[in-house]
Amino acid sequence: MAAISEVRFHSHGASLAGTLKLPDDRPGPFPAIVQGPGWLGLRGAKLYHPYHEALLAAGFAVLVFDYRGFGDSEGDASYLDPMTQVEDYRSAVTYLSGRDDIDASRIGAFGSGGTGGGNAIYAGGLDPRVKAVVSQVPVADGRDWLHRMRREYEWLEFLEQIRQDGLQYAATGEALMVAPREGIMVPTPERKTTTIKSDVDDKVPSQVQLASAEAIFNYRPIDVIDRIAPRAVMLIAVENDATTPEDHAYALYERARGPKRLVVQTGTTHYAAYAQYRDVVNPMIVEWFQTHLVSGEVNVHERAPEAGILRLTRPTA
Repeated sequence: MAAISEVRFHSHGASLAGTLKLPDDRPGPFPAIVQGPGWLGLRGAKLYHPYHEALLAAGFAVLVFDYRGFGDSEGDASYLDPMTQVEDYRSAVTYLSGRDDIDASRIGAFGSGGTGGGNAIYAGGLDPRVKAVVSQVPVADGRDWLHRMRREYEWLEFLEQIRQDGLQYAATGEALMVAPREGIMVPTPERKTTTIKSDVDDKVPSQVQLASAEAIFNYRPIDVIDRIAPRAVMLIAVENDATTPEDHAYALYERARGPKRLVVQTGTTHYAAYAQYRDVVNPMIVEWFQTHLVSGEVNVHERAPEAGILRLTRPTA
């Protein structure tokens, strides 16, 4: 069971909405996990509940929040820049650090889903108060991510559209607005049919500036992941992922300096993996935070690297 409260904190002039969950069967202060949602996600998504339940049962507090302009948070999401979301992540850490029921020396970051996974890496790389990171199906390089969704002629057309939009905006102040799932990303066949995010799909911004793509071009978690060390990072990928390329997770793993681990879920797909591997991956996430957040006094410079790359076989039904 958990004690759940709705909270608000401020990030660069915007009041953000968060849901704070505390274990109610033991006294605090608690080690805590901060989670910002994934790409176009909201804090209340049912997709996240099993992760929170597992962490709460292990004695962790969980704060999940809406980025500025999303859900119940203030702000403008018409220009969708993941680096402002990283600022919100760090503001969430600051908020937790000021609470008496949270152990400010034991705060970790968890993120899942494209920029959700990438934002957790950025938070850990830029903020030493984040003591351990778990990043699921992350983006390593935003430009490559958007490029890989398109055939080459489509990519060149996309770049020209962005260029023309920039010229128009400079001359008139008018920005081209597009649907983020079609005009920025390109949805896979699985994304068009899955219902895994149906509880929040109609509650996120339906139009954003096309120029948001340029912000994503400059979004490179791979440039900061090595700065997480000597704190620990675990990456979780899906083999042959058509939404967030598997090799992004491998590239991040190679750049990270450790302690580090890469878990690869095989025989599944990007969205199906959440349910199919939940009972396998959740205990691994909890164990990672228990080892590297709760037992944080261990001198990681003297530890052997973690178990490296672990390939999981899909559980039988």
